[in-house]
Amino acid sequence: MELKQLRCFLAVADELHFGRAAVRLNMLPTALGRQVRLLEEELGTALLRRTTRQVTLTVAGAALAAEARAILEHAAAASRMVRGLAQMPDETLRIGAIDSAAAGLLPELLARFRALHPRIEIRLVEAKSVEILPQLRGGRLDLGFIRPPAAPEPGLAFRLLLQEHPVAVLPRRHPLAGRRRLHLAELAGLPLILPPRHARPHSHDGVMRLFASLGLSPRVVQEAEEKQTIVNLVAAGIGIAMLPEWAARMRVPGVVFRPLELPEGTTLPEWGLGMAWYGHAACAARDLFLAMLEQDGTA
Repeated sequence: MELKQLRCFLAVADELHFGRAAVRLNMLPTALGRQVRLLEEELGTALLRRTTRQVTLTVAGAALAAEARAILEHAAAASRMVRGLAQMPDETLRIGAIDSAAAGLLPELLARFRALHPRIEIRLVEAKSVEILPQLRGGRLDLGFIRPPAAPEPGLAFRLLLQEHPVAVLPRRHPLAGRRRLHLAELAGLPLILPPRHARPHSHDGVMRLFASLGLSPRVVQEAEEKQTIVNLVAAGIGIAMLPEWAARMRVPGVVFRPLELPEGTTLPEWGLGMAWYGHAACAARDLFLAMLEQDGTA
């Protein structure tokens, strides 16, 4: 049975007149009659009794009329549902990103991805690496832009995208502020503002590792979690700080950012930035994002 045949039969069943049913369907009466005959031949029984004066339903026709109405209503509902879904995003890509990625790396990548796949909705969650990993593990995020994990984790894929470098943040009136570049050893005795390790282990350990590479211990005078807070504390003259290079984009009066000269061979594992995801969790949108990066050589 075809839906067109059912529509034709039901129109005749409602009107009990081929002429009126044909007008209702905007068809020729002969074409309408042919569709009904094809349906009767397929079912092997007469659905209508036709005389020169009237059209009536057979028992089989009356039974089919009720079923045909339900079938056509169901088909119309399915059509509305599919058309409605066509107006919605094909899929959602849930991305978690640390501040370095959200401020420096992601805006351009997301713009390119949206241009390639405008129907995919992107939900961005800004958080710390230690908060993003559990959400990836629990399936609440599809992709995370984080610092390198401290240890390999079964099922977790990680791809390093770039290596950030630290910059020194100093009050504008500081004696070292006039220098274009600074040596790490020059900062060892200065009061330092540092993120607490429990909240930002990568940021904390990255700074401590740099000083330890010279056999030095920094003089920590204040802890603060957020980079904006740290920069404002520097502006207030409480101390200096060491932040990822993207932080130099912040415009805070009374503060300067200076690149650091590091000893040759210094490694910066905590200052790396990359993507993490669980390969066993299927996500077509995530795979499209990864394919985009592979194609343009970003990853």
